[in-house]
Amino acid sequence: MPLPQKQFYTSEDYWNLPDSQRAELIDGKLYAMAPPNRAHQKLLGALYSKIFNHIEYNSGTCEVYPAPFAVNLTANDKIWVEPDISVICDKDKLSDRGCEGTPDWIIEILSPSSIRTDCAIKLFKYRSAGVREYWIVNPMKKVVQTYVFEGEEDANMYSFDDEIPVYIFGGLTIRICNLQ
Repeated sequence: MPLPQKQFYTSEDYWNLPDSQRAELIDGKLYAMAPPNRAHQKLLGALYSKIFNHIEYNSGTCEVYPAPFAVNLTANDKIWVEPDISVICDKDKLSDRGCEGTPDWIIEILSPSSIRTDCAIKLFKYRSAGVREYWIVNPMKKVVQTYVFEGEEDANMYSFDDEIPVYIFGGLTIRICNLQ
């Protein structure tokens, strides 16, 4: 949900928010972020661990970051988002602030307050910015919507019981029910 709009917000406004206020900057609007619940954080931690361990085991060069982690999506200082999980394979995009450019893989875990933002606004922004793979994990319905945005674009829906293939890491599948 967007915060009350008194002006067109900039990255300076985003970076000067009080430490207690989490928000994302998209097209000049600040979107407040509700604190995640315990189940959300448990799932986030399990997904992060699975991805981190896969990268480490395979001596991969990608890096994985859990939220809160700032992503300047288009590297133009106009869109700052905090995906639940960001995987970045080009280390030149990493800075002290976070990621300056498009991550290769983004995972968002839905909560009732984030459905519109994650399923519509961010879906469009991530696709337009060149994210290679995007997952929307819906713990309420126990489904995962996956999108591959390069080559022949593809979208699939999986249940938490399915082995979900990871496009950017051939050979890695994730079964959400095994993580909980």
